[in-house]
Amino acid sequence: GSFLERPAKLQALALDKTGTLTVGKPIVQQVIPLNGHTEDEILERAAALEASSTHPIAGAIVKETKDRGIIFKRAEPFEIIQGKGAFGMIENTRYWIGSHRFIREMKQETAEIQALALRLEDAGHSLVAIGNQRHVCGLISLADSPRAEARLMIRKLKKEGVKKVAMLTGDNMPAGAAIARLTGVDSHMAELLPEDKVKEIEKLKKECGSVGMVGDGINDAPAMAAADFGIAMGALGSDVAIETADIALMADDLSKIPWLLAHSKATLKIIEQNMLFAIGIKTLFLALAILGISTLWMAILADTGASLLVVCNGLRLLKR
Repeated sequence: GSFLERPAKLQALALDKTGTLTVGKPIVQQVIPLNGHTEDEILERAAALEASSTHPIAGAIVKETKDRGIIFKRAEPFEIIQGKGAFGMIENTRYWIGSHRFIREMKQETAEIQALALRLEDAGHSLVAIGNQRHVCGLISLADSPRAEARLMIRKLKKEGVKKVAMLTGDNMPAGAAIARLTGVDSHMAELLPEDKVKEIEKLKKECGSVGMVGDGINDAPAMAAADFGIAMGALGSDVAIETADIALMADDLSKIPWLLAHSKATLKIIEQNMLFAIGIKTLFLALAILGISTLWMAILADTGASLLVVCNGLRLLKR
């Protein structure tokens, strides 16, 4: 019951980008081999590393690799660096895969790689880099499109009294800014690690009050847990996100969020009405009893009648 009541008090909503504000089906745009490698080698290594991941970007890379008829084997052993990238062994060589930030952390960024990465990011693309202990092997750029209902959903949230809608993403700033412009969110923060998203949720709580978080991935789970209530994308979402969330959108339909807020407010209104009905009837028959007018049957009717009345009133919510 508490999860039906909490959305009515929502003052701010934070949303993840990939798979939440976007359709979660990114498409590989470019494969750029570096340091003597080929496109097929880059995709083969990337697919081997991403095969163990459930992230939409990982799925897009694996799909592109299969579509090109490239055969790959899953990297083993495999280690995920939460919110950054991953390591894995391929043919006795340790490879890594991750974002532009991860290239810097591996201390393998050159002026050429930086220029390529910035050009792709400025075009609104998400960037994935693949490398080994010696150098960066190549770059893969991907692009995703915003959900058709995202902009309308945000407008409806405003009508329901939500003060601020923010986007929190681990993607690069230009890609995040492009989706922010297309969806109309109030603010956006990019290149966030899972712990950074939690900090942003805490800031929103201090600024606005009650905060909800919508996400679909493992990286969103800590922020969903930190929010007053979490909403998971139930179809594309990871098991961790769904388990962490209080509410799941089984059809991944963002238009259900404004409906949820309106339904929550209607639920609270029905509860208030039922309380008034029950207390009013009890008070009336108590007064009749003091005056000696009421009978046992009238008292039974008042008790059962009040129960039936609040049940029937509550059933009106089914019409929504």
